[in-house]
Amino acid sequence: MIKSKQLMQRVLLFGIVPVIALASLIVLAGGPATSNNLPLASGPRLVSIQALPEMDTSGPMCQLMPAAASETLYAALMQAPAGASAQATPGDLRNAIKDRPPLRVIKDPYPTYSAVAMDFTHDEIVLLDENLFQVMAYDRTANTPASATMTEPKRVIGGHNTKIEFNCGLYIDPKNGDIYAVNNDTLDTLVIFNREAKGDVPPTRELSTPHRTYGIAVDEVAEEMFLTVQDAPQVVVYKKSASGEDRPIRVLRGNKTLLADAHGLSLDTKNGWMFVANYGNAADYNEQTQRQGGQVSSFGGRVPGSGRFVAPSISVYPIKAEGDTAPIRVISGPKTKLDWPAHIFVDENHGDLYVANDGGHSVLVFKTTDSGDVAPYRVISGPKSNIKNPTGVHVDPKNDELVVANMGNHMATVYPRTANGDVAPKRVIRAAPLDTPALQIGNPGAVAYDTKRDEILVPN
Repeated sequence: MIKSKQLMQRVLLFGIVPVIALASLIVLAGGPATSNNLPLASGPRLVSIQALPEMDTSGPMCQLMPAAASETLYAALMQAPAGASAQATPGDLRNAIKDRPPLRVIKDPYPTYSAVAMDFTHDEIVLLDENLFQVMAYDRTANTPASATMTEPKRVIGGHNTKIEFNCGLYIDPKNGDIYAVNNDTLDTLVIFNREAKGDVPPTRELSTPHRTYGIAVDEVAEEMFLTVQDAPQVVVYKKSASGEDRPIRVLRGNKTLLADAHGLSLDTKNGWMFVANYGNAADYNEQTQRQGGQVSSFGGRVPGSGRFVAPSISVYPIKAEGDTAPIRVISGPKTKLDWPAHIFVDENHGDLYVANDGGHSVLVFKTTDSGDVAPYRVISGPKSNIKNPTGVHVDPKNDELVVANMGNHMATVYPRTANGDVAPKRVIRAAPLDTPALQIGNPGAVAYDTKRDEILVPN
Protein backbone atom coordinates (compact mmCIF):
# COMPACT_ATOMS: atom_id res chain seq x y z
CA MET A 1 0.00 0.00 0.00
CA ILE A 2 2.89 2.36 0.85
CA LYS A 3 4.61 1.62 -2.46
CA SER A 4 1.33 2.32 -4.26
CA LYS A 5 1.04 5.75 -2.63
CA GLN A 6 4.64 6.62 -3.49
CA LEU A 7 4.01 5.70 -7.12
CA MET A 8 0.86 7.88 -7.12
CA GLN A 9 2.89 10.83 -5.83
CA ARG A 10 5.42 10.43 -8.62
CA VAL A 11 2.69 10.28 -11.28
CA LEU A 12 1.19 13.49 -9.92
CA LEU A 13 4.60 15.12 -9.94
CA PHE A 14 4.94 14.17 -13.59
CA GLY A 15 1.64 15.86 -14.43
CA ILE A 16 2.28 19.03 -12.40
CA VAL A 17 6.00 19.80 -12.51
CA PRO A 18 7.69 18.19 -15.50
CA VAL A 19 11.23 18.80 -14.29
CA ILE A 20 10.65 17.16 -10.92
CA ALA A 21 8.75 14.31 -12.56
CA LEU A 22 11.64 13.63 -14.90
CA ALA A 23 13.96 13.38 -11.94
CA SER A 24 11.56 11.00 -10.22
CA LEU A 25 11.59 8.72 -13.23
CA ILE A 26 15.39 8.74 -13.17
CA VAL A 27 15.36 7.76 -9.50
CA LEU A 28 12.90 4.94 -10.24
CA ALA A 29 15.20 3.72 -12.98
CA GLY A 30 18.05 3.34 -10.48
CA GLY A 31 19.81 6.69 -10.60
CA PRO A 32 21.37 8.78 -13.30
CA ALA A 33 23.78 7.25 -15.74
CA THR A 34 27.23 8.79 -15.48
CA SER A 35 29.46 9.71 -18.31
CA ASN A 36 32.71 11.63 -18.17
CA ASN A 37 32.14 12.74 -21.78
CA LEU A 38 28.95 14.76 -21.02
CA PRO A 39 29.37 18.43 -20.04
CA LEU A 40 27.77 19.75 -16.90
CA ALA A 41 24.51 21.64 -17.41
CA SER A 42 24.98 25.38 -17.42
CA GLY A 43 21.35 26.19 -16.46
CA PRO A 44 19.26 25.35 -13.37
CA ARG A 45 19.96 21.90 -11.93
CA LEU A 46 17.94 19.52 -9.77
CA VAL A 47 19.48 19.58 -6.32
CA SER A 48 16.88 17.85 -4.13
CA ILE A 49 13.57 16.02 -4.15
CA GLN A 50 10.85 16.50 -1.53
CA ALA A 51 7.79 14.29 -1.31
CA LEU A 52 4.35 15.89 -1.22
CA PRO A 53 2.11 15.27 1.81
CA GLU A 54 0.22 12.01 1.79
CA MET A 55 -3.03 12.15 -0.29
CA ASP A 56 -6.34 10.49 0.42
CA THR A 57 -6.78 8.26 -2.62
CA SER A 58 -10.07 6.78 -1.52
CA GLY A 59 -12.14 9.64 -3.02
CA PRO A 60 -12.69 10.70 -6.64
CA MET A 61 -9.71 12.00 -8.57
CA CYS A 62 -9.40 14.22 -11.63
CA GLN A 63 -9.88 12.22 -14.79
CA LEU A 64 -7.76 12.68 -17.88
CA MET A 65 -10.26 13.63 -20.62
CA PRO A 66 -9.39 12.76 -24.21
CA ALA A 67 -8.94 15.67 -26.60
CA ALA A 68 -11.93 14.48 -28.63
CA ALA A 69 -14.36 14.60 -25.70
CA SER A 70 -17.36 16.50 -27.02
CA GLU A 71 -18.47 18.02 -23.72
CA THR A 72 -15.09 19.26 -22.40
CA LEU A 73 -15.04 22.77 -23.87
CA TYR A 74 -18.79 23.27 -23.44
CA ALA A 75 -18.66 22.28 -19.75
CA ALA A 76 -15.61 24.46 -19.15
CA LEU A 77 -17.22 27.54 -20.68
CA MET A 78 -20.65 26.99 -19.18
CA GLN A 79 -19.82 26.40 -15.53
CA ALA A 80 -22.65 25.32 -13.27
CA PRO A 81 -23.81 27.96 -10.75
CA ALA A 82 -22.13 28.03 -7.35
CA GLY A 83 -23.53 25.37 -5.09
CA ALA A 84 -24.41 23.00 -7.94
CA SER A 85 -23.99 19.31 -7.28
CA ALA A 86 -20.54 17.93 -7.95
CA GLN A 87 -22.19 15.02 -9.71
CA ALA A 88 -23.91 17.22 -12.38
CA THR A 89 -23.48 15.82 -15.88
CA PRO A 90 -22.86 17.86 -19.06
CA GLY A 91 -26.48 17.16 -19.98
CA ASP A 92 -27.60 18.72 -16.70
CA LEU A 93 -25.52 21.81 -17.44
CA ARG A 94 -26.98 22.03 -20.91
CA ASN A 95 -30.54 21.87 -19.56
CA ALA A 96 -29.79 24.45 -16.89
CA ILE A 97 -28.57 26.90 -19.51
CA LYS A 98 -31.45 26.13 -21.87
CA ASP A 99 -34.04 26.70 -19.15
CA ARG A 100 -32.39 29.81 -17.73
CA PRO A 101 -34.85 32.74 -18.06
CA PRO A 102 -33.64 35.85 -19.93
CA LEU A 103 -33.06 39.08 -18.04
CA ARG A 104 -35.16 41.02 -20.58
CA VAL A 105 -37.26 40.25 -23.64
CA ILE A 106 -37.84 42.62 -26.56
CA LYS A 107 -41.06 41.39 -28.15
CA ASP A 108 -44.27 42.86 -29.52
CA PRO A 109 -47.20 40.96 -27.95
CA TYR A 110 -49.79 42.48 -30.29
CA PRO A 111 -50.80 41.78 -33.91
CA THR A 112 -49.05 43.78 -36.62
CA TYR A 113 -50.97 44.23 -39.86
CA SER A 114 -48.93 43.52 -42.99
CA ALA A 115 -51.58 43.14 -45.71
CA VAL A 116 -55.29 43.73 -46.28
CA ALA A 117 -58.00 42.34 -48.55
CA MET A 118 -61.78 42.50 -48.57
CA ASP A 119 -64.59 39.98 -48.69
CA PHE A 120 -67.22 42.08 -50.47
CA THR A 121 -69.86 39.35 -50.33
CA HIS A 122 -69.78 39.15 -46.54
CA ASP A 123 -68.79 42.78 -45.87
CA GLU A 124 -65.54 41.92 -44.10
CA ILE A 125 -62.06 43.42 -43.88
CA VAL A 126 -59.42 40.67 -43.66
CA LEU A 127 -55.95 41.49 -42.32
CA LEU A 128 -52.70 39.55 -42.09
CA ASP A 129 -50.84 39.65 -38.79
CA GLU A 130 -47.16 39.06 -39.58
CA ASN A 131 -46.07 39.38 -35.96
CA LEU A 132 -48.13 36.59 -34.39
CA PHE A 133 -48.70 34.69 -37.67
CA GLN A 134 -52.46 35.06 -38.00
CA VAL A 135 -55.27 35.89 -40.42
CA MET A 136 -57.87 38.15 -38.77
CA ALA A 137 -61.35 38.90 -40.13
CA TYR A 138 -63.30 42.00 -39.01
CA ASP A 139 -66.67 43.47 -39.80
CA ARG A 140 -66.20 46.17 -42.44
CA THR A 141 -67.73 48.85 -40.20
CA ALA A 142 -65.63 47.98 -37.13
CA ASN A 143 -64.25 51.10 -35.44
CA THR A 144 -62.07 51.02 -32.32
CA PRO A 145 -62.93 53.78 -29.79
CA ALA A 146 -59.95 55.72 -28.43
CA SER A 147 -60.72 54.40 -24.95
CA ALA A 148 -60.78 50.75 -26.05
CA THR A 149 -57.77 48.45 -25.90
CA MET A 150 -58.52 46.86 -29.27
CA THR A 151 -61.25 45.58 -31.57
CA GLU A 152 -61.96 41.87 -31.33
CA PRO A 153 -61.91 40.12 -34.72
CA LYS A 154 -64.84 37.97 -35.85
CA ARG A 155 -62.51 35.09 -36.69
CA VAL A 156 -58.82 34.31 -36.31
CA ILE A 157 -56.84 31.66 -38.19
CA GLY A 158 -53.54 30.89 -36.49
CA GLY A 159 -51.45 28.17 -34.89
CA HIS A 160 -48.98 25.44 -35.77
CA ASN A 161 -51.36 23.45 -37.95
CA THR A 162 -52.18 26.44 -40.16
CA LYS A 163 -48.62 26.66 -41.55
CA ILE A 164 -48.90 30.45 -41.41
CA GLU A 165 -45.49 32.03 -40.82
CA PHE A 166 -44.12 35.45 -41.81
CA ASN A 167 -47.27 35.90 -43.86
CA CYS A 168 -47.14 38.98 -46.06
CA GLY A 169 -49.44 38.53 -49.09
CA LEU A 170 -53.23 38.16 -49.03
CA TYR A 171 -56.00 37.50 -51.55
CA ILE A 172 -59.73 36.80 -51.06
CA ASP A 173 -61.54 34.80 -53.74
CA PRO A 174 -64.52 36.96 -54.78
CA LYS A 175 -66.54 33.87 -55.73
CA ASN A 176 -66.33 31.71 -52.61
CA GLY A 177 -64.42 33.77 -50.03
CA ASP A 178 -61.39 31.44 -49.90
CA ILE A 179 -58.39 33.05 -48.18
CA TYR A 180 -54.98 32.88 -49.89
CA ALA A 181 -52.06 33.70 -47.55
CA VAL A 182 -48.46 34.01 -48.80
CA ASN A 183 -45.64 32.95 -46.47
CA ASN A 184 -42.44 34.84 -47.15
CA ASP A 185 -39.33 33.90 -45.16
CA THR A 186 -39.47 30.34 -43.92
CA LEU A 187 -42.10 27.82 -45.02
CA ASP A 188 -42.08 28.59 -48.78
CA THR A 189 -45.74 27.62 -48.95
CA LEU A 190 -48.90 29.37 -50.12
CA VAL A 191 -51.76 28.29 -47.85
CA ILE A 192 -55.46 28.46 -48.77
CA PHE A 193 -58.33 28.31 -46.26
CA ASN A 194 -62.07 28.26 -46.79
CA ARG A 195 -63.98 31.34 -45.67
CA GLU A 196 -65.34 29.79 -42.49
CA ALA A 197 -61.97 28.53 -41.23
CA LYS A 198 -60.94 29.64 -37.75
CA GLY A 199 -58.52 28.59 -35.06
CA ASP A 200 -55.57 26.24 -35.45
CA VAL A 201 -56.78 24.37 -38.53
CA PRO A 202 -54.78 22.96 -41.46
CA PRO A 203 -55.15 24.69 -44.82
CA THR A 204 -57.57 23.19 -47.31
CA ARG A 205 -54.91 23.51 -50.03
CA GLU A 206 -51.18 24.21 -50.19
CA LEU A 207 -48.77 25.19 -52.95
CA SER A 208 -44.98 25.06 -52.71
CA THR A 209 -43.57 28.43 -53.76
CA PRO A 210 -40.09 29.88 -54.38
CA HIS A 211 -38.26 31.19 -51.34
CA ARG A 212 -39.14 34.80 -50.39
CA THR A 213 -42.43 34.93 -52.28
CA TYR A 214 -44.23 38.16 -51.33
CA GLY A 215 -47.13 39.56 -53.38
CA ILE A 216 -50.19 37.90 -54.91
CA ALA A 217 -52.80 38.82 -57.52
CA VAL A 218 -55.30 36.72 -59.46
CA ASP A 219 -56.77 37.08 -62.94
CA GLU A 220 -60.20 35.59 -62.26
CA VAL A 221 -61.18 35.49 -65.95
CA ALA A 222 -58.07 33.56 -67.00
CA GLU A 223 -57.96 31.72 -63.64
CA GLU A 224 -54.26 32.50 -63.25
CA MET A 225 -52.44 33.35 -60.01
CA PHE A 226 -49.46 35.74 -60.01
CA LEU A 227 -46.80 35.76 -57.27
CA THR A 228 -43.78 38.03 -56.85
CA VAL A 229 -40.45 36.70 -55.60
CA GLN A 230 -37.94 39.04 -53.98
CA ASP A 231 -34.69 37.23 -54.81
CA ALA A 232 -33.94 36.27 -57.52
CA PRO A 233 -36.57 38.87 -58.53
CA GLN A 234 -39.30 37.35 -60.68
CA VAL A 235 -43.02 36.93 -61.20
CA VAL A 236 -44.21 33.32 -61.24
CA VAL A 237 -47.64 32.53 -62.67
CA TYR A 238 -49.60 29.41 -61.70
CA LYS A 239 -53.01 28.07 -62.48
CA LYS A 240 -55.35 29.38 -59.81
CA SER A 241 -56.13 25.79 -58.80
CA ALA A 242 -52.44 24.82 -58.43
CA SER A 243 -51.43 22.78 -55.40
CA GLY A 244 -48.60 20.70 -54.02
CA GLU A 245 -45.49 20.75 -56.21
CA ASP A 246 -47.22 22.13 -59.33
CA ARG A 247 -44.89 24.17 -61.54
CA PRO A 248 -45.59 27.70 -62.79
CA ILE A 249 -47.09 27.98 -66.25
CA ARG A 250 -44.82 30.93 -67.02
CA VAL A 251 -42.12 33.02 -65.33
CA LEU A 252 -41.05 36.64 -65.82
CA ARG A 253 -37.40 37.18 -64.86
CA GLY A 254 -34.07 38.37 -66.20
CA ASN A 255 -31.92 41.46 -66.42
CA LYS A 256 -34.12 43.18 -69.01
CA THR A 257 -37.17 43.04 -66.70
CA LEU A 258 -35.60 45.63 -64.34
CA LEU A 259 -37.16 43.75 -61.43
CA ALA A 260 -35.28 44.63 -58.24
CA ASP A 261 -36.46 43.03 -54.98
CA ALA A 262 -40.03 42.65 -56.23
CA HIS A 263 -42.76 43.18 -53.65
CA GLY A 264 -46.32 44.30 -54.35
CA LEU A 265 -48.27 43.12 -57.40
CA SER A 266 -51.57 44.17 -58.98
CA LEU A 267 -53.36 43.58 -62.28
CA ASP A 268 -55.32 45.77 -64.66
CA THR A 269 -57.26 43.10 -66.52
CA LYS A 270 -59.22 45.68 -68.54
CA ASN A 271 -56.07 46.99 -70.20
CA GLY A 272 -53.99 43.82 -69.90
CA TRP A 273 -51.29 45.29 -67.63
CA MET A 274 -49.32 43.90 -64.69
CA PHE A 275 -47.83 46.30 -62.10
CA VAL A 276 -44.91 45.32 -59.82
CA ALA A 277 -43.43 47.35 -56.94
CA ASN A 278 -39.63 47.15 -56.60
CA TYR A 279 -37.65 48.07 -53.48
CA GLY A 280 -34.48 48.64 -55.53
CA ASN A 281 -32.03 45.96 -54.31
CA ALA A 282 -30.66 44.94 -57.69
CA ALA A 283 -28.16 42.50 -59.17
CA ASP A 284 -27.38 40.86 -62.49
CA TYR A 285 -28.33 37.22 -63.02
CA ASN A 286 -27.05 34.43 -65.19
CA GLU A 287 -29.94 32.69 -66.93
CA GLN A 288 -27.98 29.48 -67.45
CA THR A 289 -27.61 28.96 -63.70
CA GLN A 290 -31.12 30.04 -62.75
CA ARG A 291 -32.49 26.69 -63.87
CA GLN A 292 -31.71 23.55 -61.90
CA GLY A 293 -33.17 20.31 -63.16
CA GLY A 294 -35.74 22.18 -65.22
CA GLN A 295 -37.00 24.21 -62.24
CA VAL A 296 -36.27 27.84 -61.50
CA SER A 297 -33.81 28.35 -58.66
CA SER A 298 -34.66 31.26 -56.37
CA PHE A 299 -31.03 31.80 -55.39
CA GLY A 300 -28.94 30.64 -58.32
CA GLY A 301 -27.59 32.86 -61.03
CA ARG A 302 -26.49 36.02 -59.26
CA VAL A 303 -23.37 37.47 -60.87
CA PRO A 304 -20.75 38.03 -58.13
CA GLY A 305 -20.03 41.71 -57.51
CA SER A 306 -23.10 42.94 -59.42
CA GLY A 307 -25.19 43.84 -56.36
CA ARG A 308 -26.26 47.47 -56.19
CA PHE A 309 -29.01 49.82 -55.07
CA VAL A 310 -31.25 51.40 -57.70
CA ALA A 311 -34.14 53.79 -57.27
CA PRO A 312 -37.38 52.14 -56.09
CA SER A 313 -39.90 51.79 -58.89
CA ILE A 314 -43.20 50.53 -60.22
CA SER A 315 -42.61 48.53 -63.40
CA VAL A 316 -45.44 47.75 -65.82
CA TYR A 317 -45.63 44.71 -68.14
CA PRO A 318 -48.11 43.04 -70.46
CA ILE A 319 -50.21 40.74 -68.31
CA LYS A 320 -48.99 37.70 -70.29
CA ALA A 321 -45.31 38.70 -70.14
CA GLU A 322 -42.78 35.94 -69.56
CA GLY A 323 -39.07 35.32 -69.88
CA ASP A 324 -36.64 38.22 -69.93
CA THR A 325 -39.16 40.86 -71.06
CA ALA A 326 -38.54 44.57 -70.57
CA PRO A 327 -41.29 46.67 -68.94
CA ILE A 328 -43.49 48.78 -71.20
CA ARG A 329 -43.01 51.68 -68.78
CA VAL A 330 -41.53 52.43 -65.35
CA ILE A 331 -42.55 54.90 -62.65
CA SER A 332 -39.38 55.96 -60.81
CA GLY A 333 -37.44 59.01 -59.69
CA PRO A 334 -37.32 61.62 -56.89
CA LYS A 335 -40.65 63.20 -57.87
CA THR A 336 -42.48 59.91 -57.34
CA LYS A 337 -41.68 59.88 -53.58
CA LEU A 338 -41.36 56.09 -53.78
CA ASP A 339 -39.62 54.69 -50.69
CA TRP A 340 -39.93 50.96 -50.01
CA PRO A 341 -43.14 50.52 -52.02
CA ALA A 342 -44.87 47.47 -50.56
CA HIS A 343 -48.31 46.24 -51.66
CA ILE A 344 -50.07 48.06 -54.49
CA PHE A 345 -53.65 48.09 -55.78
CA VAL A 346 -55.09 48.96 -59.19
CA ASP A 347 -58.55 50.57 -59.16
CA GLU A 348 -59.69 49.62 -62.65
CA ASN A 349 -62.88 51.67 -62.39
CA HIS A 350 -61.03 54.97 -61.99
CA GLY A 351 -57.65 54.19 -63.56
CA ASP A 352 -55.79 54.73 -60.27
CA LEU A 353 -52.75 52.96 -58.85
CA TYR A 354 -52.46 53.00 -55.04
CA VAL A 355 -49.06 52.38 -53.42
CA ALA A 356 -48.45 51.55 -49.75
CA ASN A 357 -45.24 53.57 -49.38
CA ASP A 358 -43.68 51.97 -46.31
CA GLY A 359 -40.54 54.09 -45.95
CA GLY A 360 -42.37 57.34 -46.69
CA HIS A 361 -45.25 56.75 -44.22
CA SER A 362 -47.69 57.55 -46.99
CA VAL A 363 -50.12 56.22 -49.57
CA LEU A 364 -49.27 57.43 -53.08
CA VAL A 365 -51.86 57.55 -55.87
CA PHE A 366 -50.77 57.55 -59.53
CA LYS A 367 -52.69 57.15 -62.75
CA THR A 368 -52.24 53.70 -64.24
CA THR A 369 -50.94 55.38 -67.42
CA ASP A 370 -48.17 57.30 -65.60
CA SER A 371 -44.56 56.80 -66.65
CA GLY A 372 -41.14 58.11 -65.67
CA ASP A 373 -40.30 60.55 -62.88
CA VAL A 374 -43.86 61.75 -62.25
CA ALA A 375 -45.31 63.02 -58.99
CA PRO A 376 -48.33 61.21 -57.52
CA TYR A 377 -51.49 63.21 -58.05
CA ARG A 378 -52.67 62.39 -54.53
CA VAL A 379 -50.74 61.66 -51.32
CA ILE A 380 -52.24 60.61 -47.99
CA SER A 381 -49.77 61.32 -45.19
CA GLY A 382 -49.33 63.21 -41.94
CA PRO A 383 -50.04 62.94 -38.21
CA LYS A 384 -53.82 63.18 -38.60
CA SER A 385 -53.86 60.34 -41.13
CA ASN A 386 -52.43 57.78 -38.65
CA ILE A 387 -50.46 56.28 -41.52
CA LYS A 388 -47.19 54.75 -40.30
CA ASN A 389 -45.16 52.21 -42.24
CA PRO A 390 -48.06 51.21 -44.47
CA THR A 391 -47.55 47.89 -46.25
CA GLY A 392 -51.06 46.99 -47.40
CA VAL A 393 -53.68 48.91 -49.39
CA HIS A 394 -57.07 47.95 -50.83
CA VAL A 395 -59.92 49.84 -52.51
CA ASP A 396 -63.55 49.05 -51.70
CA PRO A 397 -65.45 50.03 -54.87
CA LYS A 398 -68.79 49.07 -53.36
CA ASN A 399 -68.53 51.60 -50.51
CA ASP A 400 -66.07 53.98 -52.20
CA GLU A 401 -63.46 53.56 -49.46
CA LEU A 402 -59.74 52.94 -49.12
CA VAL A 403 -58.34 50.56 -46.46
CA VAL A 404 -54.68 50.74 -45.36
CA ALA A 405 -52.73 48.22 -43.24
CA ASN A 406 -50.08 49.97 -41.12
CA MET A 407 -47.24 47.91 -39.67
CA GLY A 408 -45.97 50.85 -37.63
CA ASN A 409 -48.88 51.38 -35.22
CA HIS A 410 -51.06 48.24 -34.97
CA MET A 411 -53.76 49.96 -37.05
CA ALA A 412 -55.83 49.47 -40.16
CA THR A 413 -57.20 52.84 -41.26
CA VAL A 414 -60.18 53.53 -43.53
CA TYR A 415 -60.55 56.68 -45.69
CA PRO A 416 -62.83 57.99 -48.40
CA ARG A 417 -61.48 56.66 -51.69
CA THR A 418 -60.65 60.19 -52.85
CA ALA A 419 -58.80 61.18 -49.65
CA ASN A 420 -55.81 63.48 -50.09
CA GLY A 421 -53.32 65.13 -47.74
CA ASP A 422 -53.21 64.90 -43.96
CA VAL A 423 -56.77 63.64 -43.54
CA ALA A 424 -58.08 61.76 -40.51
CA PRO A 425 -59.43 58.26 -41.15
CA LYS A 426 -63.17 57.58 -41.13
CA ARG A 427 -62.63 54.47 -39.03
CA VAL A 428 -59.76 52.68 -37.31
CA ILE A 429 -59.31 48.99 -36.52
CA ARG A 430 -56.73 48.83 -33.76
CA ALA A 431 -55.09 45.65 -32.42
CA ALA A 432 -53.32 47.18 -29.40
CA PRO A 433 -53.79 49.97 -26.84
CA LEU A 434 -53.55 53.46 -28.32
CA ASP A 435 -49.99 54.69 -28.97
CA THR A 436 -48.46 51.27 -28.27
CA PRO A 437 -45.17 51.08 -30.24
CA ALA A 438 -45.03 48.46 -32.98
CA LEU A 439 -41.57 46.90 -32.91
CA GLN A 440 -41.79 45.45 -36.44
CA ILE A 441 -39.32 42.67 -35.63
CA GLY A 442 -39.55 40.16 -38.45
CA ASN A 443 -37.38 37.04 -38.57
CA PRO A 444 -34.26 38.64 -37.03
CA GLY A 445 -31.16 36.78 -38.16
CA ALA A 446 -28.63 38.42 -35.84
CA VAL A 447 -28.21 41.06 -33.16
CA ALA A 448 -25.48 43.59 -32.39
CA TYR A 449 -24.76 46.13 -29.67
CA ASP A 450 -23.60 49.68 -30.48
CA THR A 451 -21.44 50.66 -27.49
CA LYS A 452 -21.16 54.31 -28.52
CA ARG A 453 -24.89 54.91 -28.83
CA ASP A 454 -25.95 52.28 -26.28
CA GLU A 455 -28.30 50.75 -28.84
CA ILE A 456 -29.26 47.22 -29.86
CA LEU A 457 -29.22 46.68 -33.63
CA VAL A 458 -31.60 44.07 -35.05
CA PRO A 459 -31.51 43.26 -38.78
CA ASN A 460 -34.78 41.78 -40.03
